[in-house]
Amino acid sequence: MTGADEQHIDRDMADGLDRLWTPHRMTYISGEDRPEGGYEQPSGCPFCLAPGRPHEESLVVARGEHVFVVLNLYPYNPGHLLVCPYRHVADYTDLDEPETVELAAFTQTAMRVVRKVSNAHGFNLGMNQGGVAGAGIAAHLHQHVVPRWGGDANFMPVIGRTKVLPQLLSDTRDLFVRAWPS
Repeated sequence: MTGADEQHIDRDMADGLDRLWTPHRMTYISGEDRPEGGYEQPSGCPFCLAPGRPHEESLVVARGEHVFVVLNLYPYNPGHLLVCPYRHVADYTDLDEPETVELAAFTQTAMRVVRKVSNAHGFNLGMNQGGVAGAGIAAHLHQHVVPRWGGDANFMPVIGRTKVLPQLLSDTRDLFVRAWPS
């Protein structure tokens, strides 16, 4: 690229990023959907409310005795799942033994199902403990299961500077529900 080309890009594009219109995300960013009392109480916690909603609205993929799996409403990658205890606890050390065991087992099953459905090559697994650690909803523990693929940082985010999520969340949920072992 010549100096003239670089100047042209700088002048015409403030940051060089293409944009995909995702207005639903603004609700999350602005906190518009945040309940008046916040997420501290189960009555305002989306993870406490999700299992009781109709499956078309809840995005719940699987239910256990102590935990459930739900699609992340604001996914980092297609198929981004969350494993949540039913009990409204904030810290991993607050889980009792049966919850801890089932959370681990459901995380493993989630990985197997995502691999079966989408051929994920790897995963990012994690829990953000507390707001300062990046938890958007710190009051209710949740384990992230984020599928990754070789080259998933392909030309779109690297060169095109655009992230593409090519599937509706409801369609992704249906794939996982059908593939989840009974």
